[in-house]
Amino acid sequence: MELAHTPAPVDSIGCDLLAIGVPDDGLAAALAPLGDAIAGDLVAAATAAEFSGKAGTIQVWPTLGRLAAPRIALVGLGDGSVDALRRAAGMVGSTARGRGDAHVVAVLGDLDHDATVAVVEGLAVGNYRYDRFKAEDARKAELEKVVLSGSFDEDGADLGLAIAYGQRLARDLVNGPAADVYPETLAETARQLAGDGLDVLVWDEARIKAEGMGGITAVGQGSDRPARFVHMSWTPAKARKKLVLVGKGVTFDAGGLSIKTSAGMQTMRCDMGGSAAVIGAMAAISRIAPDVEVHGIFGAVENMVSGNSYKLGDILSMYSGKTVEIHNTDAEGRLVLADCLAYGDALGADAMVDLATLTGAAVVALGSFYTGLFSHDDALADALLGAADDSGEGLWRMPFPEFYKDQLKGEWGTLKNVGGREGGAITAGLFLSEFVEKTPWAHLDIAGPAFFDKAFRHYAAGGTGAMVPSLVRWILS
Repeated sequence: MELAHTPAPVDSIGCDLLAIGVPDDGLAAALAPLGDAIAGDLVAAATAAEFSGKAGTIQVWPTLGRLAAPRIALVGLGDGSVDALRRAAGMVGSTARGRGDAHVVAVLGDLDHDATVAVVEGLAVGNYRYDRFKAEDARKAELEKVVLSGSFDEDGADLGLAIAYGQRLARDLVNGPAADVYPETLAETARQLAGDGLDVLVWDEARIKAEGMGGITAVGQGSDRPARFVHMSWTPAKARKKLVLVGKGVTFDAGGLSIKTSAGMQTMRCDMGGSAAVIGAMAAISRIAPDVEVHGIFGAVENMVSGNSYKLGDILSMYSGKTVEIHNTDAEGRLVLADCLAYGDALGADAMVDLATLTGAAVVALGSFYTGLFSHDDALADALLGAADDSGEGLWRMPFPEFYKDQLKGEWGTLKNVGGREGGAITAGLFLSEFVEKTPWAHLDIAGPAFFDKAFRHYAAGGTGAMVPSLVRWILS
């Protein structure tokens, strides 16, 4: 998507769609630059349709040849905040994609750095569709060029485009069917990003087993698709900080021998949303090139049913040396993460964050918009909450009491892999905490926002690339 600026009067610019931002109760002033030929009629029509400039609203009207653009969109800016601008741009991007408009002129005022980043993010998110398997004549054109009538920040545009690139990559991975996105191809996607300072290490199933990663080995052994372990690293010459991202990479989750229902499996290609976010964030970071050392780690597996599946009652020896009793093979993501977290903990980082579509309990508690944040480190939690707020993503800090660990005590091994029905998202996070000994750490349960079953705000249904924008902002901070 190309971003440009024009000083020309917007009523004279030829494009597919002219979008006018309208603040709360500012309709007449927003449309005045269009001139008397059409402004009065549009004000009357929009007022009759009860359009007031409220954030998250949009109306599209034909211009009937009275402007150079064939259609005009009035989009609500609400209070004009950065988040309102992001939503407005998202509505414009979504509307343009729905109509196949490739060239848009937008009147959103003069944009500072933060506003520019938000507008670019919104346009890209709203314009996204996963239409790879649609008939060619059913696909709508993507945005190719957006011309802003006001000024914008060039550095902000570059940052927004980098974040949009990473988020789009994550969405494509989550939306891709499990026949295409499986451990080997997920690892290969990461490997293809290598270069220009980004290194990628991939271990095959034999190396994973030899290194003692019992969680990844056990979960992956029931599939004909062999497991992979991936370590991506951005290492500038002089780094201010050293950070680690860890993602859950279950490319399809049938539940193993604790098999899911057919309905429960339908969208389980999304169970690698954590690893997709790590890949997306690392892709963005490689373009931004910050003076921060960043490591992206994930284990990629399929959790399938076969004669070689790991079993209830198995006791796994993990990378950390701890042992885990298996009480539910559908609580597999935490086993994969445990090995990755122990590996990441040994890197000597200043902070580590993991992301996982880990529990249905998080969705019950927080719904589809909010990611659950679990951490004992207040400074890290506050930094992540601030980054999410700046990104317009929902992040909610959850209670994380140590005494719930009693539910995880093993009879035969160190731990059980489940702690019972009560507090399921909390006990899942506490299980992971057993594999982090020295690094400030936070766990993000993205089970809700990683995949939308239906369109929400300016997001199309499907993968969202949840937390990629927040991770990038956290790293840059």
